[in-house]
Amino acid sequence: MQSIDRAMQTIEVLASNDIKKWFSITELSKACDLPVSTMHRLLASMKKHGLIQQDPELKLYSLGNTWLEYGLQLYDSLDFVSLIRPEMEKLMIEVEESIYFSKPFGLESLVVERIDCLTNPIRINDQLGIRIPMNIGAANKVMLAHMPQDEAVKIVNALLTGEEKDAFVDLLNSTKQKGYGISHGEKTQGTSSVAAPVFNQLRELIGAISIGYVNFNITEERQNLLIEKAVAFGMRISSKLGYKP
Repeated sequence: MQSIDRAMQTIEVLASNDIKKWFSITELSKACDLPVSTMHRLLASMKKHGLIQQDPELKLYSLGNTWLEYGLQLYDSLDFVSLIRPEMEKLMIEVEESIYFSKPFGLESLVVERIDCLTNPIRINDQLGIRIPMNIGAANKVMLAHMPQDEAVKIVNALLTGEEKDAFVDLLNSTKQKGYGISHGEKTQGTSSVAAPVFNQLRELIGAISIGYVNFNITEERQNLLIEKAVAFGMRISSKLGYKP
């Protein structure tokens, strides 16, 4: 188990920097607080399984292609290609904004798909694979609001305390009643998002579809349209996955 923990710690370092993609063994050793000799053995094993790759000339390391292979297999298994992505593309065309699909993972959510509007010069760009604390953003709020109550309570208790937690619980209750989540400037100043839940045939929450947009010139009519579209497409995708209200 120690080897797995060390391997995942190394992967987190390699994946956590959006700018720096290649690391020396010294940098990895320091970041993971491991001796260079231990890191060398660990990297050799990870390289053998394709979890990392090494530049033969510079002797630097980065993530390997195995992660991409497994990710694409998971992508196909979640009905994205045949069911969800086409609906996201339709929504993007109708609203001319960036569209996202997020899934809950413990105390965070993961952006697993994004469709950008190429005709819109201003885009909200949350990277695929980015992890976002479950108390931040429209998608996370709407997912929390529609989760089983005991599961949502555990997450909220782990992330918030005191008056902040009480206010957030009230917000979740309101979000569930409305059927959509909305946020303004929580991740990037001047941006907003609206989101709706997505369910499967077992009536289980599997994620949320959201629309990201800049809000400096948004009208009430435009915002209401985005909310309406997010809710409608959330239901459309759920229906295609076999959900029946």
